[in-house]
Amino acid sequence: MRKYFFALLFIFATTYTGFSQTTFEYGLKGGINYSMGGEIQGNDSNTTYWGGIAEGEGALGFHGGVFGQVNFGKFFIRPEVVYSSLTQEFAIPKRQENTDFNVQTFTIPLMVGYNIYGPLDVYAGPVYSNVLDAQIPDEELNDLIVVQNTPINAQIGAKVEIGRFGLDVRYEHSLSDAERQELDFVNTEYGGNQGGANRAYFNDATINQVIVSLIFKIGGPGLNERRRRACY
Repeated sequence: MRKYFFALLFIFATTYTGFSQTTFEYGLKGGINYSMGGEIQGNDSNTTYWGGIAEGEGALGFHGGVFGQVNFGKFFIRPEVVYSSLTQEFAIPKRQENTDFNVQTFTIPLMVGYNIYGPLDVYAGPVYSNVLDAQIPDEELNDLIVVQNTPINAQIGAKVEIGRFGLDVRYEHSLSDAERQELDFVNTEYGGNQGGANRAYFNDATINQVIVSLIFKIGGPGLNERRRRACY
């Protein structure tokens, strides 16, 4: 019985110590995102129209949101709520400007992280992603373009925090499969019948992105210090 008693005492002491080291912080975040991926293929069933392939070219978008963070010693859990505006560009023949693919999303990342040393943290976790809008402005659509067929993506990254301010850099990878969709371009915008685009296929509308954020902590411990003190 004695060994069971000491085992229970150890578990209680460890649990109590863990909770006594728990802190909570919250704040705002915002910055830029660089989108990657995508492929559009022209439908050349009529030989006067474009039948090539245009790969998505990365473009800058923006995001903003709020975060909370629960610290357990050197570990932490960080839920966020973020609105993002993403843009990709496609070089379609016979058009003077690149064709934009615009996507607006509402995401809820849930990061699990670890404080490596001082102000430096690393983290990873799932992201619930809800597409609010997805369109090519010059395209005739009855429905939104399907950007993802699963609401879950994944993120990995690192951040540095000093006092109230911080810098967060992460990569988000789409977990959706490519889904081919038919596009009906406004032909007058794409060179008419002289080799321009008419109908096409969006072979892959999934988006991966690099996200760079500035962090401003509103509440939490050690806001006027260089970094919260890590617990060992």
